Amino acid sequence: METNNSKVLYTAVTHTTGGRTGESRSSDGKLDIKLSTPGSTGPGTNPEQLFAAGWSACFIGAMGKAAANLQVALPVGHYVSTEVDLVSGDDGYSLQARLNISLPGLDPEIAKSIIQGASETCPYSKAIKGNIKTEYNLI
Repeated sequence: METNNSKVLYTAVTHTTGGRTGESRSSDGKLDIKLSTPGSTGPGTNPEQLFAAGWSACFIGAMGKAAANLQVALPVGHYVSTEVDLVSGDDGYSLQARLNISLPGLDPEIAKSIIQGASETCPYSKAIKGNIKTEYNLI
């Protein structure tokens, strides 16, 4: 799915059976998980947790690039705790999310600039922009 000015850098391939109570494996064998519904006592994780983990990891990478653009380093001990809610409303199921971001020791204005820059470049943030309610919280 390339466009005129883009190049595919990586393609993740998974095979999933059984939906929320099934299993999912990646084509390279690095991911091999059981799935369970959110809040259940089932043996596996759920799609919301997987999305939160992937988004957190991607966002940290984007913060690193944003910090480099500002000529500052991300502080030791930085982290992102992402909360993804599965919501049921009048229009059916949807998601909403909060990224709780710790950048200890950084000036709050610089930290906010890093978060803003990352929110504009992180592929996950770009993919959901305008589609789900999202909060970026500096903690």
